[in-house]
Amino acid sequence: MFSRQKKAQSISEETKVIDRNNIPAHIAIIMDGNGRWAQKRHLPRIAGHREGMQTVKKVTIAASDLGVKVLSLYAFSTENWKRPKDEVSYLMQLPIRFFNTFVPDLIKHNVRVTVMGNIDKLPKDTQKAVHDAIDQTQECNGMVLNFALNYGGRDEIVDAVKNIATQVKSGEISVEQIDESLVSANLMTNMLDEYEDPDLMIRTSGEERISNFMLWQLAYSEFVFTDVHWPDFDAKTLEDAIIEFQGRHRRFGGLTK
Repeated sequence: MFSRQKKAQSISEETKVIDRNNIPAHIAIIMDGNGRWAQKRHLPRIAGHREGMQTVKKVTIAASDLGVKVLSLYAFSTENWKRPKDEVSYLMQLPIRFFNTFVPDLIKHNVRVTVMGNIDKLPKDTQKAVHDAIDQTQECNGMVLNFALNYGGRDEIVDAVKNIATQVKSGEISVEQIDESLVSANLMTNMLDEYEDPDLMIRTSGEERISNFMLWQLAYSEFVFTDVHWPDFDAKTLEDAIIEFQGRHRRFGGLTK
């Protein structure tokens, strides 16, 4: 799966034309590099997270304007609880600050908020901010802004297996009925319907791994890795990643003529 991965390379000016008819429907982003961005500027790590929040706003609007159907952002993983307590506390406040200031703009741009992950384990005020944003944008029918909060790909698959096992045990389904569609229906992305699997996955800040993100859904996604730290990511960087995607030949395990 990883043999086709490569860093997003600079593209000559004459080829930097985005094809508006070939925009990836679902883009997933691992937003990496907030801490490194801050450290390079001799700032505390939380300064990077604060700036990264502003980047989320800019990139959300840019993706919506391009016609992206779903933008999934890996905001907080199940492993992120291992970070220093002060940093975790700050990260738990970011959804509150983000939604309190940005929901009106989301509604203006017809963007609907969804969240996947174990939300019940987040602090109560963070949970409230998340549920309020979901409720306030539920009538929007444009792009879906899907946050992964307290999310882990392995946990998601384990939960899906448990759900399916329970259905088999209760007699609702037989073992023979278990297939890829049934597994997908029991994953957290089932709410995204036809767009549940990302077409393009972007990771910022130079790391080349998926870090327990959408392990099932990324099976045939195109990967673009960029050295740009998340706070420096912008509409232009997003377009460059999409242009890179548009230069790929997606075969889904088959052959092209």
